[in-house]
Amino acid sequence: MDEMVSKPPDPARSCRVIIADDQRSMAEMVADGLTDLGYEALPFASSREASARIREGDYDALVTDLRMPDIDGLELLELSRKSAPDRPVIVMTAFSAVDTAIESIRRGAYHYITKPFKVAELALLLDRALGEVALRREAITLKRALRERFALSAMIGESAAMRDACDVLARIADTDVPVLVLGEHLLESEFFGHTRGAFTGAVTSRAGLFVDADGGTLFLDEIGELSPALQGKLLHVIETGTVRAVGSSRERPVDVRIVTATHRDLRARVAEGLFREDLLYRLDVVEVEIPPLRHRREDIPMLIEHFLADARARYPKAVVERLSRGATKILLEHGWPGNVRELKHVIERVVILGRDAEASEADLPPAITARAGRTVALDFGDEVIPIRELQRRYASWALERLGGKKMLTCERLGIDSKTLAKWLAEEPPSGA
Repeated sequence: MDEMVSKPPDPARSCRVIIADDQRSMAEMVADGLTDLGYEALPFASSREASARIREGDYDALVTDLRMPDIDGLELLELSRKSAPDRPVIVMTAFSAVDTAIESIRRGAYHYITKPFKVAELALLLDRALGEVALRREAITLKRALRERFALSAMIGESAAMRDACDVLARIADTDVPVLVLGEHLLESEFFGHTRGAFTGAVTSRAGLFVDADGGTLFLDEIGELSPALQGKLLHVIETGTVRAVGSSRERPVDVRIVTATHRDLRARVAEGLFREDLLYRLDVVEVEIPPLRHRREDIPMLIEHFLADARARYPKAVVERLSRGATKILLEHGWPGNVRELKHVIERVVILGRDAEASEADLPPAITARAGRTVALDFGDEVIPIRELQRRYASWALERLGGKKMLTCERLGIDSKTLAKWLAEEPPSGA
């Protein structure tokens, strides 16, 4: 065998490898070389002893000769795969037995290597094999975590509106119909990808979200904010099942289920000429309306408990364990213009900054406590008031209700920013 190459151990190579070869010198030479490269190598000159060690488990890979007395390499391969199908097996063989080595791959071996070989070559195969195993296991773990995190059972809320939404989602989960989620910016290249040099800064090619999601589901948030040009391109993808990267002349087929969400009234935007009616019909095969948090306040205590537990897990040194009644009352009465996401951020802030096991009103953000108990009354009293004063009071109430967001207030009131500023600047009549 060629001279072994020694290099500093790779931290990723703290793996236990069984070496089986009926030539003791060969088994020990390979084991010594792998040990120098950072592996924990266990040499066996007896295939029966190797077989017994395989049955014990607690190893990461098997490197075995093919032709051995008593138990040959194919039998060891089968034994290893029975106990752990994803555990890689690499077969060592003489050139004259390559056909048998190929048969071993058909039976599940990761690869074969012909003698003589450099240990570094074997180590390269092991690195690749173990890396692929690690990626598969990580993918399984991530899929499981995603299923748990985004399962319907993870949706928090006992209100009738949330139960209705969950019921619809459960019934469409196993279909491939487009879904539009109402309630609670992507550029063209992010959607569809781009070729190298397609625009300034495009130093490499990018596949795009639709290609990345091929064979799966793509979630597009705030679909109501898309420009007319992007709306047209999205409609093209839905109708043809193909995408064209920016800078490319080739169409690429994709099979993607689209789930979209928006807080805007898309039908109103269609009426205003801001959203394509044909795109809305293609997206809105199944509509699931998630009611704003202010319309399902009975869900707030459950959400508080959930976000408290989540934040405490993320920040184990935090001391906050619960909220006082006063703090909870304020959160129950808050308007929540930012919906569930706003509540999550508030609880996270409380956990990070709180100094006692029970967080009080003082631990809440000033923007929350400043509005506590303060409402803009639409009480006209006993006298008839001018319409301008009615406008001022209503605009002030709407702005307060929507968390001080002027652009959102203008949209909801159907006026522009200059009109809102004019309404708010109106001086109330004396005695009003």
